[in-house]
Amino acid sequence: MTTLHVGIASYDDMKARTMAIARGELKPKKGEPTVWFTSVESFAKILSQRNQALLDLIAKRKPESLAELEELSGRAKSNLSRTLRTMERYGLIELADGEHGRIVPRVRYDRITLDMPVLSHS
Repeated sequence: MTTLHVGIASYDDMKARTMAIARGELKPKKGEPTVWFTSVESFAKILSQRNQALLDLIAKRKPESLAELEELSGRAKSNLSRTLRTMERYGLIELADGEHGRIVPRVRYDRITLDMPVLSHS
């Protein structure tokens, strides 16, 4: 597996960065964040201990459906589905099409690096 590079930046800073990339004014360097959060708190919420345990469970047990993951994790399917969709939005997991219309969760990264400013830029 690989490392996901995550950054913390304000919404305005993320938007300015995205626009600069789109205009060709900025070319992201290798190792720079590819996923952005607006706060340390939002990052921590996605990677809570409970969600880290879920990622670990998916990586180790490789469930072939959400129903199987529900059984393995003891989490309600509605809660599980919402959590997985959020994780997918941030690139932490992939929800692939399985046999018979099943959704198969897969962990995409085994490490995360965090790039965040300690001091404000103002």
